[in-house]
Amino acid sequence: MSHAEDHEGTRRDFLYYATAGAGAVTAGAAIWPLVNQMNPSADVQALASIRVDVSGVEPGTQLTVKWLGKPVFIRRRTETEIEEARAVDLSQLPDGNAQNRNDMTLDASDQNRALDEAGEWLVMIGVCTHLGCVPIGDGAGDFGGWFCPCHGSHYDSSGRIRRGPAPENLWIPVAAFEDDTTIKLG
Repeated sequence: MSHAEDHEGTRRDFLYYATAGAGAVTAGAAIWPLVNQMNPSADVQALASIRVDVSGVEPGTQLTVKWLGKPVFIRRRTETEIEEARAVDLSQLPDGNAQNRNDMTLDASDQNRALDEAGEWLVMIGVCTHLGCVPIGDGAGDFGGWFCPCHGSHYDSSGRIRRGPAPENLWIPVAAFEDDTTIKLG
């Protein structure tokens, strides 16, 4: 084997690697705009978290706000509502999961669904888990919570499905108190 033939193999290998590298860079440059357009726009990112002033919400009333295009129920419950929700036997519930986006492994007890330890504040995404309707609140339905009139789903005062076609409890979003009167969603 001559010295020229030895360099020929090396030159051929270099051309293969250079062509493959140029092809990879070109493919990446062509695909990047398609991938980047799937990122959320600036206005959507700005709404990813909101702060809600709850200083005017009295016990037994609720506030509905719009977050990420969905209604969110913020209810300040009475002692009676809290006691009723905490007295429910979990084996009676069609959905045993809390549906709490902070920790999806929690059971559906009222303590795992309320925002605070006392259970006074309940924050839920106000969309029926059956077909996406918005339930009626303020003690509606057979269990003193929310009622979806579209298909007859009944939720209790903790937002747990008790009867009807809805397969899951109303979802609990990621939320926390920032101070005594402000709840941050997201």
